[in-house]
Amino acid sequence: MSKVLVIKLGALGDVVMATPLLDAIARHHVDAELTLLTTPAFAPLFADWPRYRVTSFARRGWHNNIAVLRWLRAMRFDRIYDLQANDRTALWCALSGTRERVGNHNRFPYTHHPDEAWRGQSHIFERMRAVLASAGIQEVGTRPLLPCNDSAREKVARWCAAHFAVDARPVLLHAGASPTRPEKIWPHFSALAACLLKDGMEVVWLGAEPDRARNEAFARVGGVDATGVFSIPELAELGRFARCAVTNDSGPMHVLSAAGIPVFGLFGPSDWRRNHALGQAGHVIACVDHDPRYAGQRSADCLAALSVDAVWSRLLAAGVLGDERSV
Repeated sequence: MSKVLVIKLGALGDVVMATPLLDAIARHHVDAELTLLTTPAFAPLFADWPRYRVTSFARRGWHNNIAVLRWLRAMRFDRIYDLQANDRTALWCALSGTRERVGNHNRFPYTHHPDEAWRGQSHIFERMRAVLASAGIQEVGTRPLLPCNDSAREKVARWCAAHFAVDARPVLLHAGASPTRPEKIWPHFSALAACLLKDGMEVVWLGAEPDRARNEAFARVGGVDATGVFSIPELAELGRFARCAVTNDSGPMHVLSAAGIPVFGLFGPSDWRRNHALGQAGHVIACVDHDPRYAGQRSADCLAALSVDAVWSRLLAAGVLGDERSV
């Protein structure tokens, strides 16, 4: 039996976007022993994936790099899919002793790669599809896969039943972003929530611990604070109870796309053409699309110019609000 390794370390959005790639690799290597190498934060994401054995190492520190290299050489994999493809993982591949190494860059150490050099010229998911195609994998799905077990599904269903009427479909709002990227935060979420609540819709504030103070303040005005309530697969399951989500360019934007609902990602300083959630390009709301002052640029403050009226108009046009009212 051949042994195949997939490397995907982070970050959250990138890991979520990699799930259709992992599925395609598993379907291609039907009889192989499959291993996923990730970081401890993301290992629980794959607890319900039947084909993969998951191994995790901390991402930082020279001693962790040495531990990974020792493990790689001891495992004697037949093929490595490096879906991270940074300098660290390229070094791991080079020193792994593995004969077939699939990666993003058309140079050593990769034996299978796209012919064209990577310069950020496309959405990263499309590039990764090209990476798999270079290794003979053509059939790749385009929607994230975040399996949720029965216990988690029951937890989400109970939470929804405790907070909303049976036929209510809330709007999910994620008003935070990575603590290292505060410029990705749209400053008008509270005003949008006020409009939603005024029109009789339920609102849920999503986030992790760094979002707690912000969400608590928002929820005092209106809506349900769900900070830290759900795991990543549970968050995707929650999306299936919702009518839509509005988020900053963040990990939850990608997670919620797994639910198949409209996810309206708000983009300012980052390029939505390379970073939007899978299947959600038509729901992107970018500040450069609404204010000619920012045409052709991605200013760190351009999100402030994206008005509530502009976002509300997009929600109305998409038919997710269920009426024709406007602000």
